[in-house]
Amino acid sequence: MTNAAGEAAGRPAILEADGIQRLLPHRPPFLFVDRVVEHERGKRLVALKSVTMGEPFFAGHFPGHPVMPGVLVLEALAQAAALLALLDLSEEKRQRVTYLMGIDAARFRRTVVPGDRLELEVSVVRNKGAVWKTRGTARVDGQVAAEAEYLAMLVELDSKP
Repeated sequence: MTNAAGEAAGRPAILEADGIQRLLPHRPPFLFVDRVVEHERGKRLVALKSVTMGEPFFAGHFPGHPVMPGVLVLEALAQAAALLALLDLSEEKRQRVTYLMGIDAARFRRTVVPGDRLELEVSVVRNKGAVWKTRGTARVDGQVAAEAEYLAMLVELDSKP
């Protein structure tokens, strides 16, 4: 899955947009992970999101002072956490969707603006079957932008939450 074209700051991509879209049901403009650059099975994952002025939410948040909504930074972390869980499954079990069950201890430390590159680091706190508890930190240039703990459940696509 490594792709030399996916290097970012000297870090080769483990998973690019096409691979991410094979795992996640999200699609632009609601896909907030561009590439995965680190993955330790059952432990942690690091993904990247390049924030551009072309993001549709900047038109209204806020005109003349574009700021990425904090809830979308949290969503980016949740998507990275879903990738962590899905990459730990066997190939035949990856046809699942992740439903968010809760967010705890969310904190916003700095704004995210066009031109920023979010580094999304998520780690496993606990995993009991289909339920995953993760901790995520979003950074820009090494500074924490947001952090939270997530509780989510992996559900087979043909079943209801």
